[in-house]
Amino acid sequence: MSLDVTQVLLSAQSADGAIRKHAEESLKQFQEQNLPGFLLSLSSELANEEKPEESRRLAGLILKNALDAKEQHRKNELFQRWLALDAGAKQQIKGLLLQTLTSPVASARSTASQVIAKVAGIEIPQKQWPELIGSLLSSIHQVQPNVKQATLETLGYLCEEVSPDAVDQDQVNKILTAVVQGMNASEANSDVRLAATRALYNALGFAQVNFSNDMERDYIMRVVCEATQSPEVKIRQAAFECLVAISSTYYDKLAAYMQDIFNITAKAVRGDEESVALQAIEFWSSICDEEIDILDEYSSEFTADSDVPCYYFIKQALPALVPMLLETLLKQEEDQDLDEGAWNLAMAGGTCLGLVARTVGDDIVPLVMPFVEENITKSDWRQREAATYAFGSILEGPSADKLAPLVNVALNFMLTALTKDPSNHVKDTTAWTLGRIFEFLHGSALETPPIITAENCQQILTVLLHSMKDVPNVAEKACGALYFLAQGYVDAGSASPLSPFFQDIVQNLLMVTHREDAGESRLRTAAYETLNEVVRCSTEETAPIVMQLVPVIMMELHQTLEAEKLSTDEREKRSELQGLLCGCLQVIIQKLGGMESTKYSFLQYADQIMDLFLRVFACRNATVHEEAMLAIGALAYAAGPNFAKYMAQFYQYLEMGLQNFEEYQVCAITVGVVGDLCRALEDKILPFCDGIMTQLLKDLSSNQLHRSVKPPIFSCFGDIALAIGENFEKYLIYAMPMLQSAADLSAHTTATDDEMLDYTNQLRNGILEAYSGILQGFKSSPKTQLLMPYAPHILQFLDALYNGKDMDDTVMKTAIGVLGDLADTLGVHAGPLINQSTSSKAFLEECLASDDPLVKESADWASIAITRAASG
Repeated sequence: MSLDVTQVLLSAQSADGAIRKHAEESLKQFQEQNLPGFLLSLSSELANEEKPEESRRLAGLILKNALDAKEQHRKNELFQRWLALDAGAKQQIKGLLLQTLTSPVASARSTASQVIAKVAGIEIPQKQWPELIGSLLSSIHQVQPNVKQATLETLGYLCEEVSPDAVDQDQVNKILTAVVQGMNASEANSDVRLAATRALYNALGFAQVNFSNDMERDYIMRVVCEATQSPEVKIRQAAFECLVAISSTYYDKLAAYMQDIFNITAKAVRGDEESVALQAIEFWSSICDEEIDILDEYSSEFTADSDVPCYYFIKQALPALVPMLLETLLKQEEDQDLDEGAWNLAMAGGTCLGLVARTVGDDIVPLVMPFVEENITKSDWRQREAATYAFGSILEGPSADKLAPLVNVALNFMLTALTKDPSNHVKDTTAWTLGRIFEFLHGSALETPPIITAENCQQILTVLLHSMKDVPNVAEKACGALYFLAQGYVDAGSASPLSPFFQDIVQNLLMVTHREDAGESRLRTAAYETLNEVVRCSTEETAPIVMQLVPVIMMELHQTLEAEKLSTDEREKRSELQGLLCGCLQVIIQKLGGMESTKYSFLQYADQIMDLFLRVFACRNATVHEEAMLAIGALAYAAGPNFAKYMAQFYQYLEMGLQNFEEYQVCAITVGVVGDLCRALEDKILPFCDGIMTQLLKDLSSNQLHRSVKPPIFSCFGDIALAIGENFEKYLIYAMPMLQSAADLSAHTTATDDEMLDYTNQLRNGILEAYSGILQGFKSSPKTQLLMPYAPHILQFLDALYNGKDMDDTVMKTAIGVLGDLADTLGVHAGPLINQSTSSKAFLEECLASDDPLVKESADWASIAITRAASG
C-alpha cells in the first residue's frame, strides 16, 4: 500500500476535523492490512532526521500505543501481537528505535526512549532482546551529552516497564552504576543529570541487593542528597522525589541518614521553590505513612513477631519537625479555598501535620497548642487561619482525654468565628475543623463526657444552618460538619438531640440544593450527602418527616426527566443531579422500608418510584445507573415478594447492567442487586434465572471483565441457589466446573503482595459462599444426591485452604460454615468423606478455639452438623 506516511501523520493533527478523520482512517486501514509494514513505516519516520518534528512525534506515539494499553485484556492482545511478528521486521524496528536515540531532536529521542521501554517490557520477560541493556550501557560513556541523556532516560523507562526479577543482578548493578554516575555533581550537563535522577527514581525497585550493602547504599544516598542541592530546580525536585520513594521502599535502611535528610528537607521547605519544598514535606508524610502502617500491624496480635521494626523517626524529629510544619501553614494562597485541585505549601504542611498527629498521638499536642493560642486572635487572617488549621489537623491521633478539655474551650470560640470572622478563609477552615471535632470526638463510642450536650446542641445547629447560607466553599464545609454531627447520633436510639430540629435541618439542606451557586465547591453534592446521613441516622420519632420527603425527592427526579434539548454540559449536570436524587431515595427507602411502623405506608409509593427508576435507566448514563441500581436493590429488599410485578419491565436493564464490561462498577453493583432480588423474591425469581445465569457464566468466561467483579458473581450463584432450591439442578453442570477451576486456582495462588492476597481471599470467599448457598438450597430436597459427586472436590478445596495458612478471618468463617453445610445437607453420606479429609478435624478444632466470635459461632454449628452426620 503506497501511502505518504509523513503527510498522513501531519493531516492527523490538522485543525480541520474532516481532514483529521480521513487521515486517522487511512492509518487504521494501513495498520489492519499490513501490521509489520505499518510499524516499520512509523519507526522509519521517527528515525528520519529529514522529517518534520510533528510527524516524528506522532509516529512514536502511535508506535507506543500499538504496544500497550490500560485495559489488561487489550494489553495482553497487543503483547501477543508483537511477539507473533516476523523476527526480521522486529529486528529492523528495534534497530531504528535505537538509532533515534542519537537524534539531535529532543522530542524524537524522548519518544524513542518510551517505545524501546515498551518493547523491552514485552520481550525481556520472554528472554528476548538480551543484548539491549548491554548495548545501552556501552553507549553511555559516549561524549555527546544528548546521547547520554537519551540513554539514561531509556534505562529509566525500562525499569518502569520491566519487573525487577526479569533482569539479572549483574545487569542491575551496571544500570545503577551508570545512573548514579550520571547523577554525580561532577556531571557537567544538567540534562544528563536530570535524566539520571529521574531514572534512579524508576530503578529503586531493582536496588534491593544494593541497599542491603552498606557501602553501595551510602554511595547512592550521598549522591541523592547532593542532587537535592543542585543549582537546577528540576534536578532538586527529582532528587527529593527519589528520597520520597526511598522512604517507603527502604524505610528500614534510613536510620543513619535521617539527621542529614532532616537538615536538607528543612532547608528546602524554608527557602526553596514550591515544587521542591512540596517534595521535601512529602518525604516526612511518607515516613508517617510507613510508621502508621507498622504501628497498626503491631497493635494486632498476629504480627507480634513482625520483622519490620519501627524506628520512631517522627517521634525523634518532633521538636524540630513540628515548628517547621507550623511555619508552612502561614504560606496560604489567596484563593486556595475556591480551587478544588489546589495544592500548596500550607496545605501540604497541614496534611503532614495531621499524619504526624496520627503517628505520635498525644505527644504532638503541647508542641502545637502554643502556636494556636498565639495566632488564633491575631488581626492578620493568615495567622488566624493557620492557627485554626493547625488545631483541626491534630484532632485525629491524640486521645480523647487529651483533646476533650481543649475542644471544650475552643468550641464556643469556633462557633463565633464561623459566624463573625470577616475572612472567608478563616470561616472555611473553621467549619472544616468543627467537622473534624464532630468526626473524632463525638459519638457513643467515646468514653469521655460528651462535647455536644443538650445545652450547646441548639447553638451548634443554629450556627451550622446559618453558615449553609454563606459563600459556597464555607457552606460546603458547614454541610460536612453537620454530616459528622448527625453521624455521631447514629446509635442514640429514640433520644437523638437532633430530633426537635429535624424539620429545620431537612428544609435548610433542601434549600442549599436549590441555590443558584450550588454547582460551585461541590456544594450540591455535599448537601445531598449530608441529607442522606441525617436521614440514615434519624429515629422513629422523625419518620413522618422522612415520609414527607419522599414525594419531594420524587418530584425533583421527575423534573430532571422532563427536560428536553439539553446541551452536553446541561446533560452532564442533569446526570449528576439524577445520581444524587437516586442516592437520596435509596437511603429513604432503606430507612422507611426497614421500620415496621412506616414500611406499609411507604410502599404505597413503590409503583411511582419504580417507574421513575426505569425512566432514569432509559437515560443511559453509567453513574446514574449505579445509583438507580443500588436504589432498586433497596426497594426490592423493602417490597419483598411483591417486587415480582416489576421484574418484567426491569429485567432488560438488569441484563444490560450484567453485560456492562466497560463500566465494571455498574456490572458489580448489578450482580449485588441480583443477590438482593433473590433474597426478596425467593422462588419468584425462577422465570428470570436462565437469562441471569447465562449472563453470569458469560461474565466469568470473559477476559475483558475486571477481576474484582468475579468474586461477587460466584457469591451470586449461592444467592440464586438459595432462592430457587432444587431448581438450581439444571445449572449445576455449568456452575460447578467453573467453581472447581476457580477454587483450584485460588487455593494454590501464592500472593506476591497484600493487594493480591486480599483479592485471592475475596475470590475464595465468593467461591465458598456459592458452595454454601448451593448446599443449603438443596437441603431437605430429594435431589441432594446430585451434589455427592462434587463433595470430594469441595473437601479438597477446604484442605488446601487450611494447609495454605493464608486465609483471613472472613474466609475461615465461610469455609468452616461450608464444612457444616456439607454435613448438614448430605447427612450420613458426608460422614465418611469428612473423616477421610486430611485436615477437617484440625481445621474445626482451630476454629472452635478462635478468638473471633463469628468464626467460633460458625464452627460450633459445623461441629453439631458433623456429629449428626457421623452418627447417621
